Amino acid sequence: MLARVRRALGLGLLVAVAAVGWGALRLASAPAPERGPGRIEGRARALLPVHPPTGAESILFGDLHVHTTFSIDAFLYALPLFGGEGAHPPADACDFARYCSQLDFFSLNDHAEGLFPQRWRETIESVRQCNAVAGDPENPDLVAFVGWEWTQTGATPDTHYGHRNVILRGLADEDLPTRPITALPPGTAARARGLSLLEAVAGLGPLGLGPYADLLWHFAQLGGLRDCDPNADVRALPSDCREGATTPAELFAKLRQWGFPALVIPHGLAWGVHAPPAARLDTSLARGNHDPALERLLEVYSGHGSSEPFRSALATPTDASGALVCEPPTRDFLPCCWQAGEIVRSRCGDLPAAECEARVAEARRLALEAGVHPHRVLPDAAPEEWLDCDQCRDCFKPAMSLRPAESAQYGLAIRDFAARAEEPNRFRFGFVASSDDHSARAGTGYKQLLRAEMTDARGFASPAAERLVRRALFAAPKDPRRATPAPQSTERSIRELFDLERGASFFYPGGLVAVHARGRSREAIWDALERREVYGTSGPRILLWFDLLNGPDGRAPMGSAVAMRAAPSFEVRVAGALVELPGCPKQSVDGLSPERLARLCRGECHNPGDERTPIAAIEVVRIRPQARPGEPVADLIEDPWRRYECVPDPAGCSVRFDDPDFASSGRDAVYYVRALQQPTPAINGANLRTRFDANGNAAGVDPCYAGWRATPNDDCLAPVAERAWSSPIFVDAESAGPR
Repeated sequence: MLARVRRALGLGLLVAVAAVGWGALRLASAPAPERGPGRIEGRARALLPVHPPTGAESILFGDLHVHTTFSIDAFLYALPLFGGEGAHPPADACDFARYCSQLDFFSLNDHAEGLFPQRWRETIESVRQCNAVAGDPENPDLVAFVGWEWTQTGATPDTHYGHRNVILRGLADEDLPTRPITALPPGTAARARGLSLLEAVAGLGPLGLGPYADLLWHFAQLGGLRDCDPNADVRALPSDCREGATTPAELFAKLRQWGFPALVIPHGLAWGVHAPPAARLDTSLARGNHDPALERLLEVYSGHGSSEPFRSALATPTDASGALVCEPPTRDFLPCCWQAGEIVRSRCGDLPAAECEARVAEARRLALEAGVHPHRVLPDAAPEEWLDCDQCRDCFKPAMSLRPAESAQYGLAIRDFAARAEEPNRFRFGFVASSDDHSARAGTGYKQLLRAEMTDARGFASPAAERLVRRALFAAPKDPRRATPAPQSTERSIRELFDLERGASFFYPGGLVAVHARGRSREAIWDALERREVYGTSGPRILLWFDLLNGPDGRAPMGSAVAMRAAPSFEVRVAGALVELPGCPKQSVDGLSPERLARLCRGECHNPGDERTPIAAIEVVRIRPQARPGEPVADLIEDPWRRYECVPDPAGCSVRFDDPDFASSGRDAVYYVRALQQPTPAINGANLRTRFDANGNAAGVDPCYAGWRATPNDDCLAPVAERAWSSPIFVDAESAGPR
């Protein structure tokens, strides 16, 4: 009985917060039994020579996108409501990176809106402690960086810029900003209303509601912050105000005021859960919203999927007025707006045919107008009824509801001609991958096991909990045979975090960023990141080299930008990742207590054997950036431009190629490579596991659920070719014409 009372009270409090959105921040500031930064248990581990050096360089692996339960969404999903594990503070990230995934470097990137002053100080101190036990600073076992995530979403394509991780090089007080910079608009806290129920939260700990009280205490601290003066220099602001930047241009201006070495890494841009239909990277390139000195890298893959490919078939079309259009499905793509109409059609029953068709058309229109939430127009529809609408069917580990004009390939193809017609602005991104993990588990992709712990897939712990939350937050339809308008809001709301069912099929163990570094020190790793001599992998520690052989100054590595007249000639060398052995190696077992090893690593660590997974193929992508305004992007992306099959060889695979068309084309060109391992089982390798009829139409799905719907011990495995993406090499035509 007491347990049911606790669950009911906890859910009631949580629903009350969700109902008023991110603005629910005005609470009594009495202390509660909240969790701190944790205690780092491990010490420097022995370094193993698993990353062969080339000359003066070695390949080091890291994760530059790690969340702890200092992030509001991570804290939420750690609650009993979602069967969560409880708090995973910054100290967990250090011990996990050192002994579970055995990384060479990582960064903490909690969402800035959740980092009130105490949390920011604790983040910095935990990172310092992690580095303090890493051994010789010139040859540490692990390098930890301080950072945060600037989390922006816009309701329309013109106001959407997407998410960016800020990474800072230094650790001393004089090298770090006083506060992180959030994307929340001014006045967010002041919009809170109706919080009388939450004022009493400080006294609920004795009832066993500690985790919920902790979360609400966290909101209370945020609510106590006032907004910083947006016109003041950042160094003149007090430490206890909330600093905001609503556009990338504002974020860059504030970082330039601080003047510290920093990198800003866009990520998850193509993820349709946040980006509205028809969102385009053109917005992030124009009007000062791109700073090439700060934005040198792009996260092409994470545990939330791949943002690499451009697929014109997935783009939501518009009419002459710019309004979105719902087109019929093809063999490759089923629009959710269209499927909304089909769901309504299946419910028409005895309605007159004309009335049924009118409701079908209405449902399609409303689903288009719903933006990132088309399913909310039919809130009682089961996830299976939506089939695989809005999903890429031929993409590797795709982001959910991929937005093609927010993809990495699209970004490399576009130019901004408005600012400087003689030398248009463009993106020159190096490619990295990371985890975007929300349980302080840095570098989760070493094994395709433990889906519930090593991915961000979350679900309600019980049907009763789900019914209660959905009844409170999402209105039931007045007429189940008719679509209803989805709630429209230009502001982020915590209620968005409760739409979980379909997303669980699109979460994966995280990727890795690899650097060709001239040493293991913080400075050596940072230098490689700034040089863009980096690449990303989908999790395995694939070794990859990609070089321009005949650059103006000789051999030039991935990430280089050159200008030349001759046909460029390239070399690719790749070796597959070492095959993982079961369990944890001795140094992990010896490095952490049995209890901590079990809680963090769950009995499975990075544990490489002596054999390497064979490389199946090397693919080359060529992109020729726009030479004139409005030039169609689909014609500029050649994927793959070349494909080379590899003979299975423990030593790996290597190829050389050139581009005989470069000189005569007179166009700039961008080249990058994908190295594909032979297929192996992967979590969510088949996503919704769509079934097709004889005509190629989606006939059913078998989602990979989380929460109470999940099949116990089902990791939802399907074979995929794990891969590595090199940073591009930018080869400009040394001739007259646009650059």
